Amino acid sequence: MSGSDPQQYDVVVVGAGPAGAMAALTAADRGAGTALVTDNAFGGMAANDGPAPVRTLAHAARLLREARQLGRYGVSVGEPVLDYPRLLERVREVVSEVGAASALRPQIEAAGAEIYEHAGAARFDGPQTLTTATGRRFSAKRFILCTGGVSRRLPIPGFELTATHSDAWSLTAVPESVIVVGAGATGAQVASVLNAFGSRVQLYQAGERILATEEPEVSAAMAEAFRASGIEVHEGFGNIEAFERTADGIRMIFAKDGVRRSAEAALIVSAVGWSADTEALNLAGAGVRTDPRGFVSVDEHQQTSSQSVFAAGDVTGRLMLAGQALQAGFVAATNALGGASLSSPEQVDPVGSFTDPEYAQVGLGEAQARETHQIEVVKVDFAAMTRAIIDGRTYGFCKLIVDRSSHRILGCHLVGERAVDIVQIAAIAIAAGLRVDEFARVPLSFPTYAGILGRAVVTAARRLNRGAEGSSLQPAEIL
Repeated sequence: MSGSDPQQYDVVVVGAGPAGAMAALTAADRGAGTALVTDNAFGGMAANDGPAPVRTLAHAARLLREARQLGRYGVSVGEPVLDYPRLLERVREVVSEVGAASALRPQIEAAGAEIYEHAGAARFDGPQTLTTATGRRFSAKRFILCTGGVSRRLPIPGFELTATHSDAWSLTAVPESVIVVGAGATGAQVASVLNAFGSRVQLYQAGERILATEEPEVSAAMAEAFRASGIEVHEGFGNIEAFERTADGIRMIFAKDGVRRSAEAALIVSAVGWSADTEALNLAGAGVRTDPRGFVSVDEHQQTSSQSVFAAGDVTGRLMLAGQALQAGFVAATNALGGASLSSPEQVDPVGSFTDPEYAQVGLGEAQARETHQIEVVKVDFAAMTRAIIDGRTYGFCKLIVDRSSHRILGCHLVGERAVDIVQIAAIAIAAGLRVDEFARVPLSFPTYAGILGRAVVTAARRLNRGAEGSSLQPAEIL
């Protein structure tokens, strides 16, 4: 096919993750002849190697944990046993169902866009022509790059012996022991899930604390919880010098303050960040520039340095989350068709992870908030909440940061059961500009985990309105 004339489209979207799917749907909805071209399967990392499969594995870990708690509630069963091959079957079932029903595919096809899966890596032949590894050629007025990211590689001897998070999720059996290098969101999740499945896990973080982008209290609470669950947490461990194969697995050699040490495991997973998946694209051939980190540079309209190329999602190096990728894909497609008129809005970005316990945050951190605001900080422990006591899940806290002048919520940070769900409510309140006294008048169902946010809001409102007349709070919210 390499010698055939290119197929002509108005818009060609490269990559079928959340950003690419939304870009293709938006373009097709506007009547543009649209092709969605993806190296592998439709859905991208979000459906095939990210939130969908990871959340399925995390759900299995939750079920194991809850099964071990049954005796506490008078339910007698045997010790739960994980059938990992069967779990992987369930993961594949979920990925298939998500790809078929929940990842915009039906809408994209109904809108008239053509989807080319497993087309192989794409490469620009020029500003308006692209060829895939399988020989398909495409010509378009506009291209939208949504190729996502890949695990970052380190220039360390023996690094090829390590696995990525993708390799960890595709194991055919649970490894006896695992070293996870990098304790950001991905590394923490890998460590938490494999620990629940029975691996002996060591988690190494070069910086002084795990989850360095979270509040210090969140990092400390998560490290404490991990250690209590059996994970060995090593913070500020030094610099890795090499990886080498052993008779039973892999050895990591590292040094700090002139002292060399080593650690061994059957599997070493590297989770040290992300790079843009652009190596095969020949961006220079399309006149597309990258930033110093290697991500595709885009302006506020998602346009690259080329007039005919836009980009969205992880490939741009911005906040690497599915919700934000969807928004960026919409903006990129809208501007690709109608000129650079729509900007990505300043938005509220809730972030969290399905570890055990969960953690989540939205808005400003305390130190950041203090730079420009006079603030009130409220902290409520899960141990004080009725639902947490009922379920035996009392570890964690909710920290609320409120502006003293406007009484509006600036940030919310949580560690504990259902933290990722709870923070969504805080995100809506921040986006709506709710004052804490307005939020406090919303009656929340009792007993629920959302009650911890309700209690934090009521506490903040009482402090800020102390002595004011006409204060009206719902009694159930502080239970």
